[in-house]
Amino acid sequence: MAQESGERLIRQSWLRCAQEYGLEPEHNPGIRQVSAGYLQQRRQRVGEYLDIARTGMDQLYGHIAGQGYTTMLADSDGITLECRSDERADPALRAAGLREGTVWNESVVGTNGIGTCIAEQQTLTCHRTDHFYAGHLDLSCTAAPLHDPYGRVAAVLDISALSVPGARAGQQLAWHLTSLYARLIEDSYFSHHFSDHWLLRLGRNAAFVDNHADLILALDDDGLIVGANTGARQILQPPSGQDPVGHGIGAFFRDGNARVHALKKRQDSVRIRSWSDDNFHAAMSQPRRAATRGRAAQANARAGSLQAIAGNDTTMQRLIAQATRLASKPIDLLIQGETGSGKEVLARALHAASDRSNAAFVAINCAALPESLIESELFGYAPGTFTGARQQGMKGLLQQAQGGTLFLDEIGDMPVALQTRLLRVLAEREVLPLGSDTPIALDVRFITATHRDLTTLIAAGSFREDLYYRLAGGTLSLPALRQRSDVDWLIDRLLENEAEALGCRARLKPEVRERLLAHDWPGNIRELRNVLRFALALADDDGIDMADLPASLATTDTAVLTNERVTPPTDEQTETPRERLLAHLREQDWNIAQVARDLSVARSTVYRRMARLQIVDPRYRH
Repeated sequence: MAQESGERLIRQSWLRCAQEYGLEPEHNPGIRQVSAGYLQQRRQRVGEYLDIARTGMDQLYGHIAGQGYTTMLADSDGITLECRSDERADPALRAAGLREGTVWNESVVGTNGIGTCIAEQQTLTCHRTDHFYAGHLDLSCTAAPLHDPYGRVAAVLDISALSVPGARAGQQLAWHLTSLYARLIEDSYFSHHFSDHWLLRLGRNAAFVDNHADLILALDDDGLIVGANTGARQILQPPSGQDPVGHGIGAFFRDGNARVHALKKRQDSVRIRSWSDDNFHAAMSQPRRAATRGRAAQANARAGSLQAIAGNDTTMQRLIAQATRLASKPIDLLIQGETGSGKEVLARALHAASDRSNAAFVAINCAALPESLIESELFGYAPGTFTGARQQGMKGLLQQAQGGTLFLDEIGDMPVALQTRLLRVLAEREVLPLGSDTPIALDVRFITATHRDLTTLIAAGSFREDLYYRLAGGTLSLPALRQRSDVDWLIDRLLENEAEALGCRARLKPEVRERLLAHDWPGNIRELRNVLRFALALADDDGIDMADLPASLATTDTAVLTNERVTPPTDEQTETPRERLLAHLREQDWNIAQVARDLSVARSTVYRRMARLQIVDPRYRH
């Protein structure tokens, strides 16, 4: 079966070389070598994966040493990063291109083990005449892809030799060895990458489940799958799409949550059955946390970043509870809310509460940047891409957010053409700078925000529906300030922050607070912050007075909220709602907070009703 599959893959590669790449077998371009500096850059790009792969390479080479083989590791573009070979055979192997820094991309040198493995993303043998160019006909190469924890090809493991006799079928041992060590390297890196998560190991053989599991799933504390190794991606069939990540364990296994809970409580393995009736032995390894107390303190501190954005408003507390659970999930988020309602503040708090908090938070307002600059700002550009560009090129915001969070505010104002490029980035998780042919792997969490109704924009054809569903892995809706019951808390918090920035005293006269609580705040938190900043700049040491407020607030309902005595309405003008509210206020001795609790409304709502009905707290009259 492997031999038949290999022949098919080689045929497909020859067709690509001729039809897509325009290569001709008789026009061998020769061996291409990258510079030492560029090779070092490619090694750095692979990063920690290279360190773990080296160990696997050394072990694999131990099985084939002395038989004329070399072991090579190439990156996802087919550039060899590391080689292991016999010093006696080294000159001949080097002359054949089996050395560090050579290029084996299929589009450059035709059908070969490394390049065709990358193209097909499968283990294969390219044996002698399988090679597209005549200059490579003495080579026999077997290569296996190495996937990163997100299912992308990160590198290729290859063993090659010169003048190997016989047909491709004679390379079965090489095929199995390369596949075995590729899997070991992948799973070792997977376990390292998700060492701070629960690792669920599943195997059909109980003896191997701990050390050589068929499937490995990384779980968070809620049982959500945050990572899946290659075996799991191949075997598990998610309810939708091709990736089990983001689904709960119960989506794949009968009584999955209960079984996982049992595994967390004890160390011995249990049996678990998938919905397709596959039986597995299951074992669980705990998160490797250096100091439980330290981790708990860190988690509490991170969660506190979200708690710090609201008082006791019920809607906001519900939102914070959702945000806390989503903060470290591998889900891109969309924040909806009116202008000035605190969308970026929430995005920053989500980042600070996530396991990406040590990396960058990069924000860009899609509505504020000229359309001509958005593309270069987001994607960056290579040196010499256009006139006026930086000589050394520029790293785009997507790359600047590597490992962290990219916040795209007012995403509804992004041009449609750029939406298409962003969709590709989200789908492939890699970015291609302007003027460059080399994509860069991307590990970025996207948080987007808008005050507009994206479904209306989709219907109008100005926003891509497929992009919307990519971005809105989860949606958080911020209430307007006029809908919140913690306005008093926000006033105090913002007042303290702004006073500290201006170096003055944070004090409000009672009638000013009453006026602020009665205002509808169409500009939301941004408007409140601006009002306080303006008033603090004008106020003296006695605190903010009514005269210090902007004209838009100081002149509205001043007869109600200043020290003037309001003439009671006549009997004909008296309204039942006013009488009821006035009676309630007197009954509670003008305790506004208690009245608000009695009526199940925010205090700001009570103040607004008082202003509308011309009710003045007698404590503030002269």
